[in-house]
Amino acid sequence: MEVSAAVVHSFDHPPRYEPFDLPVPADEDEVVLDVLAVGLHPRVRSGAAGRHYTSTGKLPMVPGVDGVGRLPDGRLVYFVADDELTGPMATRTVVDVRRCVPLPDDVDVVKVAAAMNPAMSSWMALRRRVPIRPGQSVLVLGATGNAGQMAVQVAKRLGAGRVVGAGRDPGRLALLPELGADAAVALTDAALAEAAAEVDLVLDYLWGEPAASVIPALLWARSDRGRELNWIQIGAVAGPTIEVPSVALRSANFRLQGSGQGAVSARAYLEELPELVDEIDQGRIAVSARIVPLAEVESAWTAPERPGVRTVLVTEEV
Repeated sequence: MEVSAAVVHSFDHPPRYEPFDLPVPADEDEVVLDVLAVGLHPRVRSGAAGRHYTSTGKLPMVPGVDGVGRLPDGRLVYFVADDELTGPMATRTVVDVRRCVPLPDDVDVVKVAAAMNPAMSSWMALRRRVPIRPGQSVLVLGATGNAGQMAVQVAKRLGAGRVVGAGRDPGRLALLPELGADAAVALTDAALAEAAAEVDLVLDYLWGEPAASVIPALLWARSDRGRELNWIQIGAVAGPTIEVPSVALRSANFRLQGSGQGAVSARAYLEELPELVDEIDQGRIAVSARIVPLAEVESAWTAPERPGVRTVLVTEEV
């Protein structure tokens, strides 16, 4: 079956909108779905560049990790792409119905496509990796990014008593209190040690030098180093590696772990999706989106991202 899709032929170039031969479904669990909206997330970009840890290196490929579409029986669904199947940035794609979540007929498909992936990172971290307890405090490292802004909201929705957002952009830091942050601080050791020394959990979207610097600064500033601090590594915007002094692991009750594909099972993701869909659909997690026709994917790919706004590619007027 020939469809139109965003096709990656080289990891060094953006995808091109062109005809693509869609494989036929392999079994009764796979169907051809009409795609309506797909988010252009950082995870999508890293996959299309061959840099994500799940990348197979095979080309050509159709990128994407999730989207909103319509099944052959007319049902509207949010779906998570299977790594073994064609990606969702196409007019039609093959999906596993077991990885689909029904949506209300009146749902804002653009809002769901824009928000699910970035919101899912903190939602899964606080529900499945280190389940948050009511009243616990959370530091979001990288809170001025799209996913970080949503993490502030998610932490509050899941019962955090205090949320501290940290980042470099002063303008976007100033917006965090409107999203529920109790404190918004610059990404410096001194500011974080003062504002976040007693937090219970850290959601880290940065890694790299900021994490390497902040980890010991927080631990040394804690009034009780025996109090548990859970550090959940989610993103690596600032760099893929860090150096952590061994004394940091021995002299404090510090637990470091990651959250992402592999760290959380596909089944666990699917069990959490319906409640997250409802949170987004009901407007309890704010999101801003820029709508671009899928046919303009090449220009959208290279256009500068607007801070706080997620690009959503659509296949028809929505």
